[in-house]
Amino acid sequence: MQALSSRLILAALGALILVGRPAVGSAADSRLIPIKTPSGAIIQAEIADTPVKRATGLMYRDHLDKNRGMLFVFGQPQAWGFWMKNTRIPLDMIWLNAQKRVIHIERHVPICTKTDDSCPLYKPNTDDAVYVLEIAADLAEEYKIARGSTLEFTIP
Repeated sequence: MQALSSRLILAALGALILVGRPAVGSAADSRLIPIKTPSGAIIQAEIADTPVKRATGLMYRDHLDKNRGMLFVFGQPQAWGFWMKNTRIPLDMIWLNAQKRVIHIERHVPICTKTDDSCPLYKPNTDDAVYVLEIAADLAEEYKIARGSTLEFTIP
């Protein structure tokens, strides 16, 4: 609920906060870490490790390069919920446990252009997610990311 509450607050303030935000692929305002997938492909991911970064996510972005993504980092395991309000890019959303093992995937999550707060909420069936990786839609299959597979990365 914390992620959802933060996103609701940011959605209301989004126009004020996000003006001039660089596109994904620009490291001007964020760190990038390499994430190795089961196929051997490397995703350069922005780290969303603060309440504001987690609430903002990939909102208002018009494009996400194939080798880019966003890794949400949480301090405790939970069934972290996400929604697509103001997210203009269809995504694959991948929940991982503390061992970086995939516990849930939502494939090709569509954008939500509703002006109210009725966008669907996506969350895993278990409460042990510590990370959530968002990548462009349909890449989870291409990168051979499946439930039970492990991603390789180090949080600085």
